[in-house]
Amino acid sequence: MSAGVVQAFIIALYAEMHGFPLTLYVLVRFFGLDQTNLNASLWSTLLNLGETGMMIAMILGYALLFVGIGIFMAGWREQHRAQKEKRLVTDRLYGLVRHPQYTGLFIALFGESIVHWPTILSVVLFPIIVAACYLLARSEERDVEKERGDECRAYGKRVPMFIPPWGQWSAIPPRETIPRPEMPHHPGKSEMTITTD
Repeated sequence: MSAGVVQAFIIALYAEMHGFPLTLYVLVRFFGLDQTNLNASLWSTLLNLGETGMMIAMILGYALLFVGIGIFMAGWREQHRAQKEKRLVTDRLYGLVRHPQYTGLFIALFGESIVHWPTILSVVLFPIIVAACYLLARSEERDVEKERGDECRAYGKRVPMFIPPWGQWSAIPPRETIPRPEMPHHPGKSEMTITTD
């Protein structure tokens, strides 16, 4: 469900990016936006900031995009590591929010579609994507709660879903150290034994 909505969002965003943007057409045609002051970016057109405004929106939008992608990837790595260790991940990014991958996705899409290149379709689809991801996250939590029970419920009460409390991003909790069982040592054929006379 969520992947289809995100794909539609990206197609709508980039389809409108090339050629004459539908958003500017609608604003000029139906809302009387001054046709002599059109710019390639909606924010620079609406705020009358010209090329400088377009560059600011682009730089800020791409910064948010890359931060969001970084958070998404870091969350994925932590989740993958925890799955291999068969544990509930509750540390690092998951100590700040229960769904850092969705948080990263929201930041990336906000940066690209609302800040850098807002269009009618991207502005309409962005809250739909957030709602779809919210429903998906709730479904995932119910599944994990069936497996982990009280551990999952306690974590859910302690850590917010998508947005950490103000000022918490700089204080990422350290990675939990899980004691690993010692592996028995069995010399194999490939090991070399050195003897001295």
